[in-house]
Amino acid sequence: MIIRKVLLFVLLLWAGNMQAQSEQPDSPNIIVILADDLGYGDISAFNENAAFQTPNVDKLAETGIKFTDAHTTSAVCTPTRYSLLTGRYNWRSTLKRFVLSGYSRSLIENERLTLPEMLQQQQQYHTGFVGKWHLGWDWAFEGEPKNIDALDSRPAVDFSKPIENGPSEHGFDYSFGFSGSLDMPPYVYVENGMPTSIPGDTTVNYDYKGFWRKGLTGSDFEHTRVLPDLTEKSVEYISRRADEDQPFFLYFPLPAPHTPILPTSEFIGQSNANLYGDFVLQVDHVVGEIMRTLDQHGIRDETLVLFTSDNGASPRADFEELAQAGHDPSYIYRGHKADIYEGGHRVPFVISWPEKIEEGVSTSETASIVDLMATFADMTGFTLPDDAAEDSYSLLPVMLQQAYDKPLREATVFHSVSGRFAIRKGPWKLIPWPGSGGWSYPNTEEELRRLPLFQLYNLEQDPAEQKNLVHLYPEKVKELKSLLEDYVRRGRSTPGTRQENDGPDRWAELDWMDL
Repeated sequence: MIIRKVLLFVLLLWAGNMQAQSEQPDSPNIIVILADDLGYGDISAFNENAAFQTPNVDKLAETGIKFTDAHTTSAVCTPTRYSLLTGRYNWRSTLKRFVLSGYSRSLIENERLTLPEMLQQQQQYHTGFVGKWHLGWDWAFEGEPKNIDALDSRPAVDFSKPIENGPSEHGFDYSFGFSGSLDMPPYVYVENGMPTSIPGDTTVNYDYKGFWRKGLTGSDFEHTRVLPDLTEKSVEYISRRADEDQPFFLYFPLPAPHTPILPTSEFIGQSNANLYGDFVLQVDHVVGEIMRTLDQHGIRDETLVLFTSDNGASPRADFEELAQAGHDPSYIYRGHKADIYEGGHRVPFVISWPEKIEEGVSTSETASIVDLMATFADMTGFTLPDDAAEDSYSLLPVMLQQAYDKPLREATVFHSVSGRFAIRKGPWKLIPWPGSGGWSYPNTEEELRRLPLFQLYNLEQDPAEQKNLVHLYPEKVKELKSLLEDYVRRGRSTPGTRQENDGPDRWAELDWMDL
């Protein structure tokens, strides 16, 4: 009897230790690759009818988990990047619509906790940013600049002086990139806060797919070489960190396949579709370069790699031309970049982490790019303060195939380029606006006048958002409208104390037709 009790005690102690070990925080290397204007249907793992194959991203999905119902918080890029790095819906910031310019001041508040700052604090991560920032930083302006948020603004800048309130001030130990999109001046690399050259002027490129605006361009900045340059810098960063006894976080927001659509010569013609398809294949190649670097340094298993996009594909991809090749960047979904419809914000989303995530998992759990902060906090054992990541939910239970008895997110909110809302709960999606909220039909005053004021879709039955059910389910409309109002007023969509939204309060009375 005594021996049996001793054995039972030892067994219980061992089981307790194993459970404690399984609950210990993890600190894998983390790489987030964010494509720019890449559609859900541009990745062949998400589109059985794709005109071309993306083997490197597909392999990520095969070795990890694929989210088929993942979204960005906005249908355009600056707002999505804000949500990714703060865990907060972008419309709570001072930016209520549209995007920043290459000269805009920093959008992220100095006192706001960011994802890289969290990782620095919790597990002493080394943090790196390489790529397209597009969240504003403070150039050394000569005099008081005017109208710097306009895309045609050309203020005077002293490029011999460092920037302020950029990546370094928001949690990155190393940074290399440029301020806006690749079609927005100034075209100047900034490394660890310092411009790498004094730029001279350049002419505008009017080619439809290769378009960029006229502006100052650094002597070491060549549009066609930007994607290879950034890839080289990312590979160098990983190689430097691989031999260090410290986990790293690399945020790698690509400038592609956003305009200017400039695939390098070895990719031209490879997609058998058009130049945009070729550029998508170059993006896929970049993912392969990152994965090969991890393999070369023997750190693939202990590295979490996440790949997604900042919004849907842009019309500059030339949807009609792609259709001739049998390809639709939005897959079966309505709309594209800028729109409140699914094509504007539903994106490919895969996570691979060989040490922890099983191979070949696919989930229809609704996820949002705003969830990264809570997910990595949960993973590393960080307790988020009440005034941080107000809209972020942890995806870790889904990633690790843990048991959970209800959807992780109560509901999910989306935003269009013009500041129009949508809210999704279960299969139901409410758009409190008659049109696309973006660039596609319907978006003119004449078109909108003929339509119901609200739109309600059941995405399980109607994923293409063709049947407006607003008059058939008034109680569902009332429920979702009330929940969206609550999310706006409380300053958060997660449990916790009420928080304040920033900037002018456009929702004081929640007059939906004035949003």
